[in-house]
Amino acid sequence: MAPDDLPLSGIKVVEFTHMVMGPSIGVILADLGAEVVKIEPIGGDQTRRLLGSGAGYFPMFNRNKSSICLDLKAPEGLAAARALAVQADVLIENFRPGTLARLGLSREALATENPGLVYCSAKGFLGGPYEKRTALDEVTQMMGGLAYMTGPPGRPLRAGSSVIDITGGMFGVIGILAALQKRHRTGAGGDVKCSLYETTAFLVGQHMAQMAVTGKAAQPMPVRVSAWAIYDVFDTKMEGEQLFVGVVSDGQWVTFCQAFGLDALGANPDYAVNNQRVLAREVILPQVRALFGAMERAELVATLERIGLPFAPITRPDELFDDPHLNAGGLVDVTLADGTATKLPTLPLELDGERMQAGRDIPRIGEDTDRLLERAGYSGSDIARLRAAAIVA
Repeated sequence: MAPDDLPLSGIKVVEFTHMVMGPSIGVILADLGAEVVKIEPIGGDQTRRLLGSGAGYFPMFNRNKSSICLDLKAPEGLAAARALAVQADVLIENFRPGTLARLGLSREALATENPGLVYCSAKGFLGGPYEKRTALDEVTQMMGGLAYMTGPPGRPLRAGSSVIDITGGMFGVIGILAALQKRHRTGAGGDVKCSLYETTAFLVGQHMAQMAVTGKAAQPMPVRVSAWAIYDVFDTKMEGEQLFVGVVSDGQWVTFCQAFGLDALGANPDYAVNNQRVLAREVILPQVRALFGAMERAELVATLERIGLPFAPITRPDELFDDPHLNAGGLVDVTLADGTATKLPTLPLELDGERMQAGRDIPRIGEDTDRLLERAGYSGSDIARLRAAAIVA
């Protein structure tokens, strides 16, 4: 899809963000065609230099963006940031509450020059008693019930991805798109606020509803009573090659038993209905585990794919680089800071049958500073002077 054909082509976004939640908002908008300008401190966003599990944050969530480095503690650096903000359709920020307001970059401060600005703040909490608290993805997973549901009893466990940061960012994008649609009608911009804690609550809402419906608190996923008799991870003949299989309807049960020669189970009228099978899991599952444990995973996969049942090999994230389905359009080429070429997941969307691609690589620190300042009205001599004073880079 050509850049001008992307749905958000022509939308200008200025991003004051770091870590994951704010940048995830920006990368979604950028992949959809918006021009996203990332304002970084002199020397670049500290997220670029994280180690361990944070080493992938910057490359994953900052492609398709421009980079400008400004010293916001210097009046002239702040003036340059303001000049970019008053030209923008959308501003994104995810710093502590009040940080941008103290710099004179609140929506109210910008609205006199840019009344159509949509101002998105990504925070730990929406309005309420916790509003001023500092939050992280893991903090809200713990206090919002997700870690309790993920780990075994007594061992709360965060999900294996920054799922709340990313999902919270997605809600931020939804809010931005809604505010832009409202602006089409009214001409006025507005405030959008998304949060980690309320996002966590939304994700565990199904378990809250379970309590309301049944009168019993939901149990952590490792010990839950499954809604289906076969909905488990199974060992196969080769050690370490595991497979998830789900049989979620009475018709699938018949197909499953026929395909794997489980004639006695399939013919037993006591197991004909799903809820009967759930009550008989202790009888059914040992037979299925014994069968699968004697078979190669590839053989099981071939049969399950042929008969159309839900299944999934247990896969590490690094193995996805070689996944044939993702390599058919689900990965985009990017270049890391050290020059390494790799591929990372694109947006999980098709628009008019096409995937979103990376029109711009991951930006180098401040690589667009001169171009963006010139567009904001700065002369070459002005930029040289500010660069010499380490106010821009």
